[in-house]
Amino acid sequence: MAKRRQNGKGTLRQRKDGRWEGRVVVGYGDKGLPITKNVLAHTKTECSEKLEKLKKEYRPPSTRCKPDMLFGDWVEFWYENYSKPAIRPLTQQNYENRIYDHIIPEIGKIPLNKLTQTDLQQFYARLKRNGRKQYVEKYGPGLSDRMVRACHASCRMALEKAVAEGLIRVNPAIGCKLPPKKAREMQVLTKDELQRFLAQAKEDGYYELFLLELGTGMRRGELMGLQWDDLNFQTGELQIVRQACAVNGKIEISVPKTKRSIRTVVLPPSLVEVLRKYKETVSSRWMFPSPQNPDVPRYPTSVGDILSILLKRAGCKHVRFHDLRHTFATMALENGMDVKTLSATIGHVSAATTLDIYSHMTDTMQMQAAVSIDRKIGGTNAQMPVVEQTPTAIPNTPVNTQCAPTEPLPEPEPRKIRKSGTGCLYQVNENLWEGSFYPRLPNGKRKKFNIYAETRDQCETKLAEMIERVKAEIAEERAKLKEGAD
Repeated sequence: MAKRRQNGKGTLRQRKDGRWEGRVVVGYGDKGLPITKNVLAHTKTECSEKLEKLKKEYRPPSTRCKPDMLFGDWVEFWYENYSKPAIRPLTQQNYENRIYDHIIPEIGKIPLNKLTQTDLQQFYARLKRNGRKQYVEKYGPGLSDRMVRACHASCRMALEKAVAEGLIRVNPAIGCKLPPKKAREMQVLTKDELQRFLAQAKEDGYYELFLLELGTGMRRGELMGLQWDDLNFQTGELQIVRQACAVNGKIEISVPKTKRSIRTVVLPPSLVEVLRKYKETVSSRWMFPSPQNPDVPRYPTSVGDILSILLKRAGCKHVRFHDLRHTFATMALENGMDVKTLSATIGHVSAATTLDIYSHMTDTMQMQAAVSIDRKIGGTNAQMPVVEQTPTAIPNTPVNTQCAPTEPLPEPEPRKIRKSGTGCLYQVNENLWEGSFYPRLPNGKRKKFNIYAETRDQCETKLAEMIERVKAEIAEERAKLKEGAD
């Protein structure tokens, strides 16, 4: 049996013409595909020597690849050369936050071959105790269990590569005790909450966005990445082929999360008709364009803030945007959709993933099936198990007769409309607000003026000051033009 060469050592083979060829991966392209270089020689020994020279030519300085190099240098080298080329931009941002905010500052000065399991265990304990860098007053000084586990995953993968490269003998991250892995609590809106929420969404101008989410269970980035060309109004087929994500304050368009996420969803006729009327009010190729720039989609994280405002105004419990996806899946299962179809609709990798996430629902469905069989075959009056506080149908209008509330619904809170000439506000991300003013200049053209602030109140104040200043400048310029004309 031929001896398998280690990763990074390259390959040697004899060609049909008798010459030997050496080939090695020297890097990765923008799409994560390997970039290879090769050498040729008449003998295997000569080819092996040429291959070693080729590897040295493309290898970073040897000071960065020694066993006694600093762990921080190795983590950075591993990320830039092995990890970053193969992951998505948003994932890159998450990796960089962990590496440069936590790992390198805390344990980056320890030599790679001196790093022990005790060092890592103490590092994780410090993160859990007081590792948070921001929002300390809101969430406390310690990082979440999920973030601690994520930091461990980055360390483990970097150290695994160090073992493969022969820099260390064993991976000290193996065997570390970590915080328990906890799934986030799943919440769904009840029938009455859905009615109130959609009524408020229609009042505030977000009805179509949230109705489409509740009718398809798409991920937030997939929803923001929709274009009108993706929807066939005749057949109701909606193609999900891209997603929008926020990376360092900018919107980037990429392919969906997995291959199964690229899918076709068939919308009900009532929802297609709602979108047909909505399209007449949108002058953009994006289905949900940015209110500031119709050439780009709405900022993905902003819809989470919109959701919170609508839920509060409608008197509903607070849920995450992803919980609307859970709400759709729960409704679909309750109304008879099989797990395989649901898995394809919401873009899971496999039906096993869907079963794992919604096991509480499928268990209840199995019990209901067993009771139904017992009633028909055994002739018993067994009690049918039910799922508490879950919707029974997807509402197509704010007040739907299929899921009518048991009590009169409160009127939606009137929408707050800004007065003309006061500009507009837009939340860029969790820590940044943008204010804009778009006046007409004396030459007849419009010009956009922007300001930025960390909070809404600060943005309102700066926006008012900016508008007052710009109006004064425009008035002064108009006066000068009038004097010149006279």
